[in-house]
Amino acid sequence: MLHLLTRKINRRNTLDQMAAVGPESLLIALLTAGFVGMVFTVQVAREFISLGAGNVVGGVLALSLTRELGPVLTAVIVTGRVGSAFAAEIGTMQVTEQIDALLMLRTDPIDYLVIPRVIACCLMLPILTILSLVTGIAGGLLIATTMYGVSQTVFLESVRSFLTLWDICSATIKAFVFGALIAVIGTSWGLTTTGGAKGVGQSTTTAVVTALLAIFICNFLMTWVMFQGTGSSVLKGL
Repeated sequence: MLHLLTRKINRRNTLDQMAAVGPESLLIALLTAGFVGMVFTVQVAREFISLGAGNVVGGVLALSLTRELGPVLTAVIVTGRVGSAFAAEIGTMQVTEQIDALLMLRTDPIDYLVIPRVIACCLMLPILTILSLVTGIAGGLLIATTMYGVSQTVFLESVRSFLTLWDICSATIKAFVFGALIAVIGTSWGLTTTGGAKGVGQSTTTAVVTALLAIFICNFLMTWVMFQGTGSSVLKGL
């Protein structure tokens, strides 16, 4: 935080990292969200329709994706694809003494390597999450209308009735925090790598596992803070 607030940001590195985190991760994030939305609808729609509550399928899917599945799954995908790359790339630079070369050139590795990755993840992960939410709902809509005969109008009206602005904001906040965790954990393990090629592999594996655990723990804490009390979205949708 001190470096981010007091030092000059390397714009070129930041833009390069934003491209790596965002557009290059978009396809796999959208595919995952689409199939998750389809699977969730298959599991939920048949039960709700048997109970005569087929009109709430869209809303339940939207709430699940927005509050939990969307931010968490997108963060998991970015951790596997980007967090591991951060640890491996910086770890390789560390064991080959490229970090020492940066210091010899009076370039702070935190400013040059870490801050651009943190900014990129914090900015791009919320965007990926919102796009994943839209794709997941679209996948659920496709299954609900083709397999279970739920009207498209009923499905979308249910989504509109159940979702609130706070749900979208909570997903964005979670994604922002997850992005910071992925970048900080991945780069910190990379910077502390020792032991040559074997050390790079160990740092990469540890960075991914640590980031996933941090995401799940922080997800619980943020969910507990954001959604305390009795919920009213389902009653309002009904």
